[in-house]
Amino acid sequence: MRRQTAISGINPAGSSRALRLDPLSLPVSFDAQDVRADNGVRRVELHRERVVLRRAVQGMRMAINLRVSDFRGIALRGIDDAQTLVLLHRDPSLTIPLCVSSDPDEIASAWQTWSDIFALPQLFEEAPNEPSPRRRRRSAIGARRPKFLVRRRGGGAIDTASVHRGEREIIARN
Repeated sequence: MRRQTAISGINPAGSSRALRLDPLSLPVSFDAQDVRADNGVRRVELHRERVVLRRAVQGMRMAINLRVSDFRGIALRGIDDAQTLVLLHRDPSLTIPLCVSSDPDEIASAWQTWSDIFALPQLFEEAPNEPSPRRRRRSAIGARRPKFLVRRRGGGAIDTASVHRGEREIIARN
């Protein structure tokens, strides 16, 4: 029987241990914290070439399938006395924690191993970055002239009346 706490719900077995995933035993599946998901938890499936994130948001279940090459790299974050290795994505909500430890030698070896397995660069990150800006809904060339109008020749200035200097003007009157 599991204990239930007032704040965090049910504690999974071994919840007091720090997160340590073995990079040599992929594929691996685990639960990670997600503030946007229902119950604050998402399911992560980590493979050598892809990552699958499963979560429910406002009752709608979804699975996000990402290639490992879509991630920026393996980043080292310093949190108080412990350091964290994360699989860093451009969108911070898709970043995945890999290892938490206060031992610098263990972090260094895990950092190198994860980087080699995923063929991603090792990155330093002091603080989590802000979300990427929203993409523009219209393309950059949307305001350009249509192709058939580009082929047309532009009109010239309106031709003013010709004025002949030094000539007599003939005016017809009734």
